[in-house]
Amino acid sequence: MNLTIDASGHSKVAILSGDGVVIGDVQDALDAIMNAHYLDCDKLMIRKELIHEDFFELKTGLAGEILQKCTNYRTKLAVVGDFSGYNSKSLNDFIYECNHGQNFFFKATEEEALKALHGVA
Repeated sequence: MNLTIDASGHSKVAILSGDGVVIGDVQDALDAIMNAHYLDCDKLMIRKELIHEDFFELKTGLAGEILQKCTNYRTKLAVVGDFSGYNSKSLNDFIYECNHGQNFFFKATEEEALKALHGVA
């Protein structure tokens, strides 16, 4: 797991990278959140390929548990990737609701994710 920082004004986003699945369970997500906080970041961006597929199968509860950890530790999260291949109505509704909130985002590009996390209109 590697973290780099993208700064815009007083806003800092930790960008998670790595090889293969980096977030496979709740503990991996908590480690990423804590590492970001260590770097004085309360915003985290990750590509969807780095997250275990169970995250996108809502009935597993993984997405809910990870987003709850983000909420508990006051961390905004953006997942970047192509979500058009998922045919689950509940997942599509979940993504829609997240994108209309202020703390969790599912964006097609890193640029869109950074704008959302930095709060750029």
